[in-house]
Amino acid sequence: MNSVTLDSVGYAVNNTFQQYYNHYHCAVLPLYSASSNEMHNVFFGGIAQYYESSGVLVQDNNVPFVNTIARVTRNSSGTMAEYKLPIEMPSLLGAGAEFIPNLNIPHYANEVFKLNEFTADSTLVGYIYGGISSTAPNIFFSNTGLESDASSQIFKVYVINNPSIGIHELNEHSVGTIKMQVYPNPNDGSFIVKFYLNKKTDVKISINSLDGKNVANWKLSNLNVGENIFQRKLKNKYSGGTYLLTIETSNEIASQKIVIEP
Repeated sequence: MNSVTLDSVGYAVNNTFQQYYNHYHCAVLPLYSASSNEMHNVFFGGIAQYYESSGVLVQDNNVPFVNTIARVTRNSSGTMAEYKLPIEMPSLLGAGAEFIPNLNIPHYANEVFKLNEFTADSTLVGYIYGGISSTAPNIFFSNTGLESDASSQIFKVYVINNPSIGIHELNEHSVGTIKMQVYPNPNDGSFIVKFYLNKKTDVKISINSLDGKNVANWKLSNLNVGENIFQRKLKNKYSGGTYLLTIETSNEIASQKIVIEP
């Protein structure tokens, strides 16, 4: 999912950035740093087509409930990037939830907080309330009405001024140019890989098991600039399980987990 830039001149679609972790409406904390001219938006849980597993991005086209907390930052040059926080929602919460700001702390008229004016070690910036509480990631195809409920929990949200607490992990896919998509995922061994190239180049596509064993390789020569589509049906010799699909160009590598069902 890309973004749209709005300013006093008008609007423009930003095709150089992709947001992966939070796709459905969820609670969002807005923070602006005047000293570095950076805008941060922190997204709490919800529903997403992607989530992280063991450090690798996983695409699930069933678009499950997730507990991911991530931020999207726009820096002083206008470049945007997505980061996964080292903390998560306590369960599958956040979809449809609202962020209620604490307007007793420094903020702009549009309720964006003035990050540089936070002087305490820990600042209560607001509350998360409501939304959907789900018992499992994918409930949409077997929902009897008991698998999810309206959440009545209230969460306090603090900004802690301590850089040693944890590292916000850059999602390199959000700033990469390949923009790989694999679908369907999970699949029965028949899948399509869609990816983007910013220059004419050779491409290597490989599939490896999670223990590092190479199970398939394809070399595609002299592919064109723009969107490219690669389609394959794996032979029956591939057992079901989780694999790592990697695209390698002359200047970039991107990997993603795929699930093959037996």
